[in-house]
Amino acid sequence: MEAHKNLCAQIPLSLHMKVREEQEKAGQPLSTYITQLLTDYYTKGEKSMDFMKTLAFQIPETLFNRIKDHLEREKQRTGRKLSQKDFVIGLIERELEEAERREAAPQEEAENHADME
Repeated sequence: MEAHKNLCAQIPLSLHMKVREEQEKAGQPLSTYITQLLTDYYTKGEKSMDFMKTLAFQIPETLFNRIKDHLEREKQRTGRKLSQKDFVIGLIERELEEAERREAAPQEEAENHADME
């Protein structure tokens, strides 16, 4: 195991609170969480700092209430709060990954078929 060294830095309270909230969501000790953040940053470099865009839309109040109820049930079940933003981003990412898998399947099938010939 690689040797460890303490890293101490003064950061704004708002950033500290955000880091602690995300660390708790991740269910990791703070040192593990910070190590992962720094490792990701230095391995991926600037690519990990994507420009952010706003996606805004209105939904029926009944759907909004269903989402709120679901998030509360998940908080009770897991002991961790899931934000509306993280919930919606997770849904979008899952759907996009599934669509990309479906799109890739015919290509892989064609490649496998060509390899057999």
